[in-house]
This record gives sequence, structure tokens and C-alpha cells, in this order.
Amino acid sequence: MATLSISTPATTSYSQISSSNSGIFAGPGQLLAFLPLQNHGRGHSKKKQTTTTICQAANIAADRVPDMGKRKLMNLLLLGAISLPTAGMLGPYASFFVPPGSGGGGGGLIAKDAIGNDILATQWLKTHPPGDKTLAQGLKGDPTYLVVENDGQLATYGINAVCTHLGCVVPWNAAENKFICPCHGSQYNNQGRVVRGPAPLSLALAHADVVDDKIVFVPWVETDFRSGENPWWA
Repeated sequence: MATLSISTPATTSYSQISSSNSGIFAGPGQLLAFLPLQNHGRGHSKKKQTTTTICQAANIAADRVPDMGKRKLMNLLLLGAISLPTAGMLGPYASFFVPPGSGGGGGGLIAKDAIGNDILATQWLKTHPPGDKTLAQGLKGDPTYLVVENDGQLATYGINAVCTHLGCVVPWNAAENKFICPCHGSQYNNQGRVVRGPAPLSLALAHADVVDDKIVFVPWVETDFRSGENPWWA
């Protein structure tokens, strides 16, 4: 028959150890050590062997208990190490959904041609007939149309070519007499006013002044003459 004996240090009371059908448990902060001992009988070979198990409880050292303060600090450091690079990667994706910036800063900017040269009004009008709309480099580097009026004079405004839907560059379609976006089909009239969506707003404007024969783009902050409303880009 198997018997069970329990030995504990003098500092441990019997109330700290309890038994159940599935095993023996120690109180908080204690470790149970099971030491199986076998007592082989010397009698007849058919005699049953007796097995004795000693359960000994020992206190766990205090320095082995996890420090919750340190654990929280390590969790915060890990969270910071993950969140910073994640935010850096998400930034460019988030900016895709922000409407593109248009217009310019506080001062004027000399219009430049496709190769970066300053545009001179007299030379421009010699090579661009009435009704012409050709791109130049405008405020903030945005592509901006210089408009030649039907009387052959340079218009006093430039039309920003950045579509107000998702930022595509809108080409001028002379056959349709419209600006038609190739990305999603938005359309603007010959002055850049929106006439068909999905673009929600008209193309931005900029002043096109002539100073010492150079064309200078200046931010448009006055009322939009096409709609009679305040400029959304200012």
C-alpha cells in the first residue's frame, strides 16, 4: 500500500498546505518538492512494494518575484519602438488622401518655361497664338496655364492645372474647348471653372502680371470672378 508523509520547515503551518483528489498545494510564495521513495520488501516476491512520497514546501526568494514596475516600463519602451517607425511609414499614405496644395506663398514668382528659363511676355506672345493655353511653372512649383486671350493679349490670370479631385494634371483640350482630366473624367471650362465631377471645386487661379517684360505669378486672394465667391485655395 502507498502512504503519503508531509514534512515542512518549522516556519510553515499545516494550514498552508492542502490536499485534493488531484494533488497537494502549498500556500502563496511556496514551492512543493516531491521526493518519491521506494521501500522494497525482503519477503516473498509476491509481497506488495511500499512507496513513500515526501512533500516538502520551501519559500521562494523575494528577488525572484517579477517587478511589475519594470514590466510596465519595458512594455512602454516596446510600444514606443514600434509606434515611431509605424507612424513614419503611414505618413506618406495618409498624405495621399489630403487634397493637394495649390496657390503660393506671400510673394510673386517669375513664371518659367519647360527648361527652367524665365518667360518673357513679348517672346511668349510671338510664339503662342490667341486662345492658346500652355503650361508654365507656377507658384509652389504647380503647373499653371498661361492664357492668351482672343485679342492676342496675355490674360491677367493663370490657371492652376492640378485637378481638385485627386491631384492629376489636367490637360487643355482645344477641340472640346475644355480642360478634361484623364484620371477620372472631371471637366472644367476654358477659365477653369468646374462643369463636371467628380472634382468638387474649380481650378485655382493666380495673378499673371508683367513686370519688366517678365511674367510674374502672384497669389490670388480676391473674389473668384468665375463664381463670385471667396477663393477656396487662399
